[in-house]
Amino acid sequence: MEQIKKRRFGIWAALTLALVLVLFTAWALFRVQQNQRHQDTLDRVLKSGTITWGVKSDTKLFGLMDTKEGEPEGFDVDLARAVTKEIGREKGKQLKAKIMPTATASRIQLLKSTNIDATISTMTITPERAKVVDFSQSYFSAGQSLLVAQNSGIHSLQDLNSPKKTVLAVVGTTAAQQIKQLAPKAKIVALQDYASAMQALKAGQGQAVSTDNAILFGLAAENPGYHLVGGNYSQASYGIAFSKDQKAMVKATNNALDRIKADGTYNRLIKKWFQNIPGVDWHQLEVKE
Repeated sequence: MEQIKKRRFGIWAALTLALVLVLFTAWALFRVQQNQRHQDTLDRVLKSGTITWGVKSDTKLFGLMDTKEGEPEGFDVDLARAVTKEIGREKGKQLKAKIMPTATASRIQLLKSTNIDATISTMTITPERAKVVDFSQSYFSAGQSLLVAQNSGIHSLQDLNSPKKTVLAVVGTTAAQQIKQLAPKAKIVALQDYASAMQALKAGQGQAVSTDNAILFGLAAENPGYHLVGGNYSQASYGIAFSKDQKAMVKATNNALDRIKADGTYNRLIKKWFQNIPGVDWHQLEVKE
């Protein structure tokens, strides 16, 4: 009987120890996840000496892949480098900007996983997005519009409000939501990127591409025979995004943007990228004193 009791006690002791180990492991994993979730971005980039920026590689004027250089170029890319320089200057440390091509649909997840430190990618500031990322102040103002073939006969959003009409958008943008509200009868097809949307438009799979006018101006410049119609049917402000709870990084970035706007760097970049684009009054994009 005594041996049976000892055996039972041994079993219970082993089970208790196993349970304690399982609980400790779960707690440790939870702490690791918490640390990753609340990791301070500014502290990380100052230690590494590099800010990794997620930018687009399919959006002319803002972030379009340069086949010769092997990385994107555009307004967003240049602004990312300028912000990096200013943050480094403020913190007394030389920082390097690393540019990483990033798809619209994956940019928030890349922020959460810390594969990128920030994304500057024509990302519209919205209340929904602000629940999952932190935004800087606005760095560019745009408005959603339509790109159509010049012989399409489409002149406004109302011309698309029919079950026979298809509007093309890009996954991860706010355009599809706006179309559903303003032209509820239209069909909406969301593609992975703007190159795919433009190919679908040319192939007759839709009658219009809808997104911000600044992006559409770039597409129109690359594709003769297509133009913007209907004016802007909504307003949008682009912000630089970070993972959630990054007050120090947001403050440093806003300070950098303030200095870039004050010293003329911002307007020089506006002129560089928008002065020769048909249909764009680049002076309207400048920061006014």
